[in-house]
Amino acid sequence: MSAVQEKVAAGKVVEFSYRITDRHGEVVEQVDLPLSMVFMRHNRLYDVVEKALVGCRVGDEVSVGVPAAESAWGEADANLILVQDIEHVPPPYRQIGQEAQFQAENGEIKTFRVTRVTADSVTLDGNHPFAGQTMTFHVKVLAIRDASKDELLHGIASGAPDSVGGATIH
Repeated sequence: MSAVQEKVAAGKVVEFSYRITDRHGEVVEQVDLPLSMVFMRHNRLYDVVEKALVGCRVGDEVSVGVPAAESAWGEADANLILVQDIEHVPPPYRQIGQEAQFQAENGEIKTFRVTRVTADSVTLDGNHPFAGQTMTFHVKVLAIRDASKDELLHGIASGAPDSVGGATIH
């Protein structure tokens, strides 16, 4: 008789890897090193992703679309898109993908990315690169175990479920 395989559920430590793809299916972020979390306890996975993982077993992979409105990156804000005359932009910042930091009067520092360069202007975007987009999270379950009392209390996994030595999401 074989042992019952664990399922992802609240109070379990789940070890996983993930990748995020954009609307074109291009991978925009990938983490192959195992991450671990106490499932459904102060984690950084989006609710829609966690709900899709409930009941999964080791080896299962889920793919879930996370709309901009339900995510940390939100909708694009037109007020964070600046078009500057090219002569006011130093040459190192006249290339798509370059980043520049600006400080507001209140001391807040904001990073802007160069998204367009023409003969006359440079467009800088202070929105999150995923703003306004539905991104698809592909999460693969690598290991599952019961959380310790301390892990349940703090909501943080104290170590990897196996000897791989994975990272922990805080």
